[in-house]
Amino acid sequence: MTDNKNTKDSGTGKPETSTSSKNAGKTSAKAADTPTNNQTDQKKEKKGGKALAVVAIILVFAMGGGLYYHDQQQALQAQQDVETLAKQMSTLEQQMRANAERAQQALADATQKQTHQQTLIEQQAQTITSLQTALADMKGRRPNDWLIAEADYLVKQAGRKLWLEHDVMSATALMQTADRRIAELNDPSLMPVRKALANDITALKAVKRIDRDGIVLRLSSLQQQISRLPLANAVLPAAEEEEVPAVSSSVNDWQDNLKASLNDFVGQFVTYRKRDGSVIPLLTPTQTFRLQENVKAKLDQAITAVYREQGRLFNESLSMAEEWTKRFYNQDAESTKSFLAELKQLNLQSVQVSYPEKLSSQSLISDLVADRLQRNLAHVDAGDTTL
Repeated sequence: MTDNKNTKDSGTGKPETSTSSKNAGKTSAKAADTPTNNQTDQKKEKKGGKALAVVAIILVFAMGGGLYYHDQQQALQAQQDVETLAKQMSTLEQQMRANAERAQQALADATQKQTHQQTLIEQQAQTITSLQTALADMKGRRPNDWLIAEADYLVKQAGRKLWLEHDVMSATALMQTADRRIAELNDPSLMPVRKALANDITALKAVKRIDRDGIVLRLSSLQQQISRLPLANAVLPAAEEEEVPAVSSSVNDWQDNLKASLNDFVGQFVTYRKRDGSVIPLLTPTQTFRLQENVKAKLDQAITAVYREQGRLFNESLSMAEEWTKRFYNQDAESTKSFLAELKQLNLQSVQVSYPEKLSSQSLISDLVADRLQRNLAHVDAGDTTL
């Protein structure tokens, strides 16, 4: 470029000079402007670098904040997951503990039940062993004990027959059977018991026997005869005898004779007599029925008195029946005479009996049974202690 510029300048005189001067001025101006532009460029470069640095820093901080936020979110999520897992683990642990406690309780209950059952089995085994031992030990004495127990039962039954039913014959038979049971033992130590039994049997045999069934049957037969007894007719007491005035043959007594004749004539139509005593009139059918029922009721009372052994009531009932029979029935009839004779015979019967107040053998046999029982129980207890 310099060569061209010089060529142009040589070809033109002044113009070349002015051009050169202009170029020189431009060159100098450019030379003067060049530092300024460089400074400006440098400033621009500095400003651009700072901006880039700021942007880079901002980007770094933004990226760091984003990373920090992301890390925080991940940490929170992880913490929440950990807490959830911890809760689940705690719940599972509680469930496992509860299941373990229930299993332990069930195992303890089963163990306790098994122990209880084992204890019961052992106790039952001990009881069976004790009973077997006692049974083997008592084998020789058992028949004797049963015989004594049977004798005790028979004596008690005899007491019930005697005092509740007043059946002396059955009571005596039971006592004799009890004596035979004691005799089968062939034990000299039981002689006091046999002696007491013999005394009781003798006392029972001495009790007066009363045929209650026979007396009751006779009274029942009399009840059936009542309806066939003839009733008595109306009975009037004997009238007082009146003196009948005799008719005299004297004319002077004509008035008395006339009066006597008139009285005798009137007496043929109307008779008036004085009587002293009770009058038994004829009975109506209703009264007859009531009379029969009353006599039957008295005989029923007599039957009740026989079973209750009430001698006074028995005699009073028969006496009242006899009195009514004599008063209201025909005494001349054979049936009435037979009825009254039977009542009198029954009234002579005794229905009251004196029984022994107690049986001396009963307490002796009861004490004997109790003593044998206590001895056997003591032996069984001793066997249990040994086991």
